[in-house]
Amino acid sequence: MDWTEIKIEVDAENIDRCADIASMAVPYGIYIEDYRTLEEETWEIANIDIIDEDLLNKDRSKGYVHIYISPEENYMEAVSFLRERYESENIPHRIEYKPCKNEDWENNWKEYFKPMKIGEKLLIRPLWIDDYDPEGRAVLSIEPGLAFGSGGHNTTRLCLETLEKYVKQGDRVLDCGCGSGILSIASLLMGAESTVGVDIDKLAVKTAKENGKVNGFSEPQYTILNGNLADKVTGNFDVVVANIVADIIILFSSQVGEFLKDDGVFITSGIIEPREEEVTAAFEKNGFEIINRFEDGGWLCFVCKKKS
Repeated sequence: MDWTEIKIEVDAENIDRCADIASMAVPYGIYIEDYRTLEEETWEIANIDIIDEDLLNKDRSKGYVHIYISPEENYMEAVSFLRERYESENIPHRIEYKPCKNEDWENNWKEYFKPMKIGEKLLIRPLWIDDYDPEGRAVLSIEPGLAFGSGGHNTTRLCLETLEKYVKQGDRVLDCGCGSGILSIASLLMGAESTVGVDIDKLAVKTAKENGKVNGFSEPQYTILNGNLADKVTGNFDVVVANIVADIIILFSSQVGEFLKDDGVFITSGIIEPREEEVTAAFEKNGFEIINRFEDGGWLCFVCKKKS
């Protein structure tokens, strides 16, 4: 069976933002075409100024990001995900996709996915690696797939590190836009009593449930719902975490107070720096104060509480 290559064309000035979002759709790497500094980079790398004419004729105003979807996954899920994210971040784009014959691709990417230490307490382990030393850390085992959240992206890592600081023994945690379920599972490993994860994507829900089982968690301790934000959720939580895009966080900030205990914390990530003022204004408007702010590679994570 063939893999599918998805090619995203954007204005060159948006290539970095485009690539950051594309890396959310797959855990095994992306391929970027950016010709803006072709001559300078060629000289630095190869110490040569003779460049293929086809390369010199490339359109410097455009950039391209390529990702590859395995035959076991629905590539249209990735296409829909990317379109939604690019539109929400106002990035003009064009997406193409085609079969990609490469029998080695399926396993080659695994070489680059290694156990990752996150914060002070967590180790994320891909399922196919058995020879590792946890060094006293809680081990979160995961099968990377189409659902966003393998621990490698800045936004997921920011959330995991922040959860470590705020999740307490016995907490109830709500994870909106749960993707692979990694934040919910990590919360349980950090001492939470129970977690509820919600995602609008049925594939993400399936993946999150499977990842929960792998780590020994199931209902009622670990519940995964298919829904839009918190429309299927009831009750109050000590921690609400949302690792999604700025526009959805702005919308959700008007609803989250209903599900957050008075002394609870609202942790949000997936926000790029240019959207910071809009997001923080929404927090202020909806009765939240920011008690902490973290940044990694141009991505932001906020910790909020209800105003007294």
